[in-house]
Amino acid sequence: MEVREFQSILERVEQGQPAVLVWEAEGCVYRRRFCPKERLVLLGGGHIAKVLCTMGALLDFSVTVVDDRPTYAQPSRFPEADRVICDSFVDAIEGLALHENDYVCVITRGHRWDGDCLRKILSGSMPYYLGMIGSSRRVAALLDLLGSEGFDVQALSQIHAPIGLCIGALTPAEIAVSICGELVQCRRQKPVEKSEGPFMPQENTDLSMLRFLAAGEGPRAMCLVLSTQGSTPVKAGAMMAVDRLGRGYGTVGGGCGEAEVMTAARRIIGTGASRVVEVSMDEDVSALEGMACGGTMRVLIEDVVIR
Repeated sequence: MEVREFQSILERVEQGQPAVLVWEAEGCVYRRRFCPKERLVLLGGGHIAKVLCTMGALLDFSVTVVDDRPTYAQPSRFPEADRVICDSFVDAIEGLALHENDYVCVITRGHRWDGDCLRKILSGSMPYYLGMIGSSRRVAALLDLLGSEGFDVQALSQIHAPIGLCIGALTPAEIAVSICGELVQCRRQKPVEKSEGPFMPQENTDLSMLRFLAAGEGPRAMCLVLSTQGSTPVKAGAMMAVDRLGRGYGTVGGGCGEAEVMTAARRIIGTGASRVVEVSMDEDVSALEGMACGGTMRVLIEDVVIR
């Protein structure tokens, strides 16, 4: 594998386009898709948004926060956000040009602003996920009002309101957890695009790992989970990059299994070689303590060549 291949993938992903890398190992061809981060738009910059921004970024969303109050729409308040907008909600939504792959959370400070947001969103392209905060009674009243104004009943029925999974959440952090649970649930229900394949199931894009592989600043190895059997912490497609100092970017599951892969990778770095290792979760300390079911992973380790 050459650095320039990762440079090409990184360039496409940073431009918002999917990319595919193809490997051949042990006589089989493997295809790994790198998907750009999905956009999560938080309409409202209050206490829930502050926690939700952090959690959304951890879930590999590209987070945009919108609020019309300058004291709330501060980049320093949302360090994990890719973008913070201080503008009226209607104008901000117009400028964002929402599309069918977006996730949008309407979490403003009151239903007056919630209504403005929904009217603007429902007048354009419906995002993949649209949720609105509020009590069941107030949510129902607002949706009834929008229905009486002529907005499409089917579109109104697709709104996740009240927002989040029903877990009895009370605090801003708990509410953010319930929202994130619903975001993940909807993400995993998303239809898979038909294309040439088959592709590995894990398609998340760790930009820090890709940048590390694309930098070409010294020897390093790529580690890719080719297949799994039984209970494992990651699925096929999980990736990690390792350098000679043992620094790792990305993950192939953590624990003793990952440590074993990193040790093997450091032996390969600089040799131009590749090998497939089988990692058993049965030998992990967590498995011995009854914390894991103990599956196996086949991991390709390949030297990254700088040319």
